[in-house]
Amino acid sequence: MLDNIHLSGKHLIAGQWVEGGTEFKSDPVTGPARTVCSGSATEIDRAVRAAEQAFATYGWSERETRARFLETIADEIEARGAALTALGANETGLPKARLEGERARTTGQLRMFAAHIRKGDYLDRRHDVALPDRQPLPRPDLRLIQRPLGAVAVFGASNFPLAFSTAGGDTAAALAAGCPVVYKGHPAHPATGELVARAIEAAIEAHSLPAGTFGFVQSNTNEAGEALVRHPLIRAVGFTGSFHGGKALFDIAMSRPEPIPFYGELGSINPVFVLPAALAARGREIGTGWAGSLTMGVGQFCTNPGIVVLPQGPDGDALRDAALRALDEIAPQPMLTQGVARGYADAVARVAATARRLTEAKAPPARCGAPVVFEVTDTEWLATPDLAQEMFGPAAILVRTASPETMMRVAQSFSGQLTATVQMDAEDTEQARNLMPVLERMAGRILANGFPTGVEVADAMVHGGPFPASTNFGATSVGSLGIRRFLRPVSFQNLPEALLPADLRDV
Repeated sequence: MLDNIHLSGKHLIAGQWVEGGTEFKSDPVTGPARTVCSGSATEIDRAVRAAEQAFATYGWSERETRARFLETIADEIEARGAALTALGANETGLPKARLEGERARTTGQLRMFAAHIRKGDYLDRRHDVALPDRQPLPRPDLRLIQRPLGAVAVFGASNFPLAFSTAGGDTAAALAAGCPVVYKGHPAHPATGELVARAIEAAIEAHSLPAGTFGFVQSNTNEAGEALVRHPLIRAVGFTGSFHGGKALFDIAMSRPEPIPFYGELGSINPVFVLPAALAARGREIGTGWAGSLTMGVGQFCTNPGIVVLPQGPDGDALRDAALRALDEIAPQPMLTQGVARGYADAVARVAATARRLTEAKAPPARCGAPVVFEVTDTEWLATPDLAQEMFGPAAILVRTASPETMMRVAQSFSGQLTATVQMDAEDTEQARNLMPVLERMAGRILANGFPTGVEVADAMVHGGPFPASTNFGATSVGSLGIRRFLRPVSFQNLPEALLPADLRDV
């Protein structure tokens, strides 16, 4: 299957696959390692300048042109579907079904944005007609529309080689808005990334778009990423990754002579609050379902439910025991990279120093992650802020509360989150209502009687939250609202119609 796929390990800059920088070896879970170019500030500069040149045309392209372009990218990805699944499985260890589902989500996002820009509502067009006879002063003719920012930087995510990477949501939203993209490839899946970049390249050629509309620079160092954020022609950044890496890039974006928006999604521990009536009625069912959510994708989701807050007592014990039985059936699985596996092991060791471990403490095979559960009281949780740090993997902490009042205090202790979940029955409504003001300020998405893993791509979805879950709480990296990150409002006063953007004429 892969024998007929040509992969160069090079960068795509201004429509050409080129070498540049040093080299590194990929580290796949299975299969041979590949030699990949590792771009430097030089390659970043060339790609960004090509994107800026492309913006002079692409930024003023018709919505229908961009919509068809996005749909063609989706078609080209699907045409490479079997190879993408094979490459993704080799590089990340993710199962075939997961990768096929992620590919469908990737193409679905592209087609969603195509439909979204065709409708045109996102342009937020407004027109205040001139009032020349108004007293004491006349009013000018004013028209407003959302316009693209310019060249955009996008960083690939380690845990989603398709849906949050080369042609993922950030790239799709930026291209839909009219912004060329310079994409910094993730070293965890360079071959998968290149094959998707070739799909985008084919779509650019099919629609005769400027070569710099999309650039792809591979790198396994910090130099390329830092140079990309610092580049004066980059107007915004989309990032999905770790808190420490994202915060460092955010600080660079803010310290530039011209600061730019940095849309960083930095992770979350996604607390689940189990209320008494629901716990009594279906605690075992909740515990089993939570165990499945915790271990999905070896826990390597930013929406992984890493904290469960539940009352002390026998009902809570039943949930805990059901979850432990379910977790006992789950064998260690390969993690995305050696670095992710080491970071997970370090995080588990850190929590083990202050919390009671409920699962057996034995070392999993190399590069693998095994489920781990800890338990603390509400008092211990509130006294140990370090417990609130993310463990990127299938590990979690049960926080046992003595009363509704202490559950509220635990809720108030959380910093910004991507999600917060309430498991409740009708009898829990009053306690849930009391929690809602806290949860709404805490999270970008609030769920009832579900689990946060699995993010629907839809108009009403928010995948973001207050810091440190993300660096811009007014934005989302999933759903059609994501296009707003790469637009800015421009007002035109008394301009002749011939000078107005095409979408603003006759409005």
